[in-house]
Amino acid sequence: MKKVKFIYNPFSGEREILKYLDYIINAYQRHNFIIVPFRISYNINLENAFTDIDDSYDHILVSGGDGTVNQVINIIKNKNIDIPVAVLPAGTANDFAHVIGMPHSIRQSVDMILKSSPKFIDLGKVNDKYFINIFSCGLFTDVSQKTPTNQKNTFGKLAYYFTGLKELPNFKKLNLSVTSEHGDFSGSSILFFVFNGRTAGGFEIAHDSLVDDGMLDVIIVDGENILEKLTFVSQFILKKNLEYPKGIIHFKTDKLEINIENNYTTDIDGEPGPVSPLKITCEKKSLKILGYL
Repeated sequence: MKKVKFIYNPFSGEREILKYLDYIINAYQRHNFIIVPFRISYNINLENAFTDIDDSYDHILVSGGDGTVNQVINIIKNKNIDIPVAVLPAGTANDFAHVIGMPHSIRQSVDMILKSSPKFIDLGKVNDKYFINIFSCGLFTDVSQKTPTNQKNTFGKLAYYFTGLKELPNFKKLNLSVTSEHGDFSGSSILFFVFNGRTAGGFEIAHDSLVDDGMLDVIIVDGENILEKLTFVSQFILKKNLEYPKGIIHFKTDKLEINIENNYTTDIDGEPGPVSPLKITCEKKSLKILGYL
């Protein structure tokens, strides 16, 4: 029987995963897999979950939000572990899980994973860190770091939005320089995104982005007429207008360089990211995923 490393974060979302542990173990055993669990906790290094990974393992099953998945992906890439990863949506927004087609239901996700075959997807990489879904900076992009966990669990993606609005009076524009073979920008900006996925905080922003097209989607909102831009962004997120309006720059590229004055906080999949200068690349077909439609 093949083994499966099951890494789960019991603190993600509303701790829903704890209700499904027996279902997961039973489902995997019925498919002739042995579950080897690793519970994420604050006082144990996550890298300990990978000390026994060898050819006897079929895949790694991860339960948690985007931040948990990001940490796991960075560890397996740095350790050159080459087995598929499967993701159960058990966080607040679950942006990456949903962009690869995982159902909202954990039961349905487990069943889908067990019936699937590995497929390759891209990863983003900024300096020496990988990202599965999004790299960002500016207004609304560090709110996942500032939004209290209890608000995330209670209000879901609306908690990110309200925290972002609270930051607006104190926000200082970014002085941004972006260069690539497919697009450039230089000037003031209120926020920018580099997407491998499609959504941020549960809101779909990069509508035509794909995780297996070999490209990253760059979206920059310039710093002119901020209230007007926020209206455009809101309409776009709500899918009332799927065209990128004037002042919102969008292009696809497989590599770019970014410089940000004043070392603003950056964000990778909801976790703190590196400071400028930044070199970002699309690592094409870099990860094997189970459950991807």
